[in-house]
Amino acid sequence: MTTAYINRIATAVPDNDVHSVFVRFARTLLDERRRKLFDRMADRAQITHRWSALVPADEPEGPSIDAAGLFARGNFPSTAQRMRIYENAAPALAAKAVDRLGLDAGERACITHVIVTTCTGLSAPGLDLELIGRCGLNPSVERTVIGFMGCYAGISALKMARHIVRSEPEARVLTLSLELCTLHLQETDDLEQVLSFLVFGDGAAAYLVTADPTGIALDRFRAGLVPETHGLITWHIRELGFDMFLSGQVPGAIGNGLKPLTDEILAGQRPEEIDLWAVHPGGRSVLDAVEGGFGLGPDALATSRKVLDNNGNMSSATVMFVLKDLLENGKRGGRGCAMAFGPGLTAETMLFRTAS
Repeated sequence: MTTAYINRIATAVPDNDVHSVFVRFARTLLDERRRKLFDRMADRAQITHRWSALVPADEPEGPSIDAAGLFARGNFPSTAQRMRIYENAAPALAAKAVDRLGLDAGERACITHVIVTTCTGLSAPGLDLELIGRCGLNPSVERTVIGFMGCYAGISALKMARHIVRSEPEARVLTLSLELCTLHLQETDDLEQVLSFLVFGDGAAAYLVTADPTGIALDRFRAGLVPETHGLITWHIRELGFDMFLSGQVPGAIGNGLKPLTDEILAGQRPEEIDLWAVHPGGRSVLDAVEGGFGLGPDALATSRKVLDNNGNMSSATVMFVLKDLLENGKRGGRGCAMAFGPGLTAETMLFRTAS
């Protein structure tokens, strides 16, 4: 059976670092008691930077969080207004990520399939068609959009790309995971909702999957569903954007849910036999839960923690940022496990090897 490989990964983020601005804005939504708790949680979040398509206001304590005044206090934008921002900003960020793959004109012309994952914007024609025009792809390329699966969709895209390559060994699959999470900031005094938005940022990852034996070999995929956790992560389209709810119970559910799935996820291997861990950094407490659930050492998730610090949680793109770092800096010929979490509560996992 043909083995599929991630040959290249490239990433891109918008120009605007908004983490400190968003934290300052969030504090103003809360009363003094809840503000003290928020400050403690913000200090423990282990995030220094988050990037956004929005240009932040100089004074987020003022009438608007963004320089354009779209996110004005008491008058946050409608879903339609947020989607217009997405339609303007997402194609340029997508092209930026694809350009960084370094594909020449001949390589671009040989792309046979395009897969796009996104859960933060919807439009048609969409990013799949935008890539054809902006990146010089063959107009007859086969296109698939994976929408609204949340943070684990990057793993789902790799699973689909692997199926394509195994059935068509000459296939060359260009995959894009792009999210503009910050467009869905909500004005609320609900502490749990404010805390859930503390971690989200914008970013994109482009990756090429083929049968060429270089990069990261995609060996095995498994999905796990944690029982009785259906309402812990939700993502609904509402009048004022996409409404994310991320319960504080998620880390505990992940930690407890992974333990009985360890043998299935790792195909009988012991956690200490895994050289490389590419865990979606949904937040510091999520990484702590995975570390505890698998009994990992303090450095096992260092790459995931670095991505969290530099970018926050970029939904479906985030795990690809981790894999990019491991592809460039990880152990050659190492055995790895990737995983990402999302609504369900679902864990999508992948076993992989880095080429020698």
